[in-house]
Parts: sequence; C-alpha cells; structure tokens
Amino acid sequence: MYSKGPTISVVSSIPGLVPEFGGPSRSNTALCSALAGAGVQVKLLSLDFGTKFKAPIFPSSQKVQTHLVPCHASKKLRVQWAPEFKQVLRSLLNNTDQKVIHDNGLWSFTNHATATVARERGVPLVLSTRGMLTPWAIKYKALKKWLGWHLFQHRNLLTASLFHATSPEEAEGIRQLGLRQPIAIIPNGVVLPETWTEEVGQGKTALFLGRVHPVKGLLPLVEAWSRVRPKGWRMIIAGPDEENHQADVQAALQRAGLSAQFHFSGLVDGQAKTRLFREADLFILPSYSENFSMAVAEALAHGLPVLTTKGTPWKELPARNCGWWVDVSVDGLAGALEEATRVDACKLREMGQEGRRLVEERFSWEKIGVEMRSVYEWILGVGPKPACVVSC
Repeated sequence: MYSKGPTISVVSSIPGLVPEFGGPSRSNTALCSALAGAGVQVKLLSLDFGTKFKAPIFPSSQKVQTHLVPCHASKKLRVQWAPEFKQVLRSLLNNTDQKVIHDNGLWSFTNHATATVARERGVPLVLSTRGMLTPWAIKYKALKKWLGWHLFQHRNLLTASLFHATSPEEAEGIRQLGLRQPIAIIPNGVVLPETWTEEVGQGKTALFLGRVHPVKGLLPLVEAWSRVRPKGWRMIIAGPDEENHQADVQAALQRAGLSAQFHFSGLVDGQAKTRLFREADLFILPSYSENFSMAVAEALAHGLPVLTTKGTPWKELPARNCGWWVDVSVDGLAGALEEATRVDACKLREMGQEGRRLVEERFSWEKIGVEMRSVYEWILGVGPKPACVVSC
C-alpha cells in the first residue's frame, strides 16, 4: 500500500502493445496497472497496427486510460509512421500539474517523438531502455544504429531526466555509453499463476519461449543439444519468427539430424502459453543478452527450473537451487544441458518450487508500482530520493 501524497500523472508511451513485440508489451501494461493501484493517474499511449498483428495487450486495471494512434506501415520499406502521435501526446499532457512522461524502448519514431515533446514541454522524461543499450544490442545492426545514434538517438537519451533499468547489468550498459543521469533499478514484476495438482508433464520436455531471433542464442543451443543428445528429451520452441531466423534454426537442426526432437509452435499466449509451461519440465533461455527476461520470471512462477546464460541477469538461480546460469557459449550450454537432463523429474519439480518462492519474494507488481511512484515523486521534487535510484 502507498501513503496518499500529491496527485501524479504519467503518460506511458511504447511503440506497440501487440504480443509479437515481445516482453515489453506485457511488462509495460502490467506496470501501468500497478501504478494505477499505487494512486498514479496513468495514460498509456501506443500505436494501432490494425490487423497486421494480433490484438493488443491491454492493462488489467480499468483505471488506466489507453490511447492507440493509427499507424501506417510499409512492409517493403520496413518503416512505420503515425503523423498524429505527437499531437495526441501533447493533448494527454494538458490539464495536469505533476506530470511525467515514461517512454519505453529506443530507435523507434515514437521514441523520437516522445523525447521531442518532452523537450518542447519541459516535462521530466523517464526512459526504460528495455535492454536496447546492452553491448550485444548496440553491435547488432551496428551501422543502422550508428546512423540513428548520430541523427537523433544520442540527443534523445540526453533528454531523459532518469533511466529505468530492470537489473544492475542493464544499468552498467547505460553507464558504459557515458550517460550520467540517475538510474532507477527496478525489476519487472510477475503475476503468480494458480497452483495446480495434476501432473501433466511428460518428464522430458524442455521449453523455450520468446522471439525466434538471433539474440536468443538458438543456434548455439542446437549445437549444444547435438553434443549432448539427451535421451528421450524433446525441445519446444514457442514464439514468433523474426527476420526469418526460424529457417536458419531449422536448417541447423536438419544438418545435425535433430529435426524430430525440436517442435516449433509459433506465437502462443493466454491458456496455450500456460499449458506449455505446465507440460514442460525445464525452461531454457540461451540468450546472448537480456535486460531482464519476463520469460524466465514466468517460467519460475510456473514452477519450472531454468537453464540460462550469463547474458541474462539471473545469477541467483544456482544460489537458490532453481536453475543453471552458465557462460554464453556452446560449452557452457552443453555442460548445463547434460547435467539438467540427467536430473530426475522429482528433483526438477523441487527446483521449480524453489524458483516460484524466489518470484513470490522479489517480484510483486504491487511493490513495484509503489516503488516507481516514488521515483516519479523524486524527479518532480515532491518526494525523497528512493533507495532504488543510483547516481554517478
């Protein structure tokens, strides 16, 4: 619970709320609901892609005002634009006193528009980088990002009053680029699913859930699986294909003779996603880089042990005996995979339950909403500096 203070109004902006955009679509809407529960007046601004993608993910709280701006897109040129975006953002800032803009992500025209309006109106800008300033992310498509950095992105970053990072590792990536504004380190939250008693797992199912994208490390996983060849195990890859990377992964599987052990289920959500978590015995995320990974948190919440890399901020997994945290390499993945697939089913379930307890202790959305409100109060000058904020 929060102590009633001054009325705070935040406009939360994000390029997209559709499932295909990955974890930020879910974590941002959940944060908006948590902020509303903490007494913040929340207006959520995003783009409307029509029928080009699946239906948007909306906040669960009816107190959040959601505004979608029609987006025009060219698949051939791979560009999007929404001329009305700035106008709508300006209108949402009218008639409010203690106001903040909280933008999510980088590189999109909506991020540029948001920074421009923040400068124009003199409104404090909180920027959640969502893992887009990690060393791996900066190197990926480096030429395009170098151009964007010099044309607009660096200036937009300097506009931010404060950065929001979901882990100390993400905060370090921000500092490595010479950015000296305060950083609030606040993790994403997790909604704990209901427990269930039936045993639906088959005993030997590993699950990956996320975008099928080069950053996720699926090609090294294929090589590691080829080395270990765990007897009787199958691997489910659930998530939308990006940049035709699934074809690369399937080609690697065919060369290794592993096609029969891997199943691609495409994008899943809702009950279908819950079912996958319940049927699995082990969750694997072999990513090169993650700022947080909602998928890991959700897997732990569903009682699954997790095997992931040191490219993710989950070093507590082995300390809490709920998973493996290994080097970002084929050797690291192969060693952990061999160990994990030799653990009996009962032990895996015990590890999973310890992971669920970890989530219960650390990732309450109610607590996170109150913490983020305190950050807004501080940058507006109406509250003390929160413990989660680190300065140079």
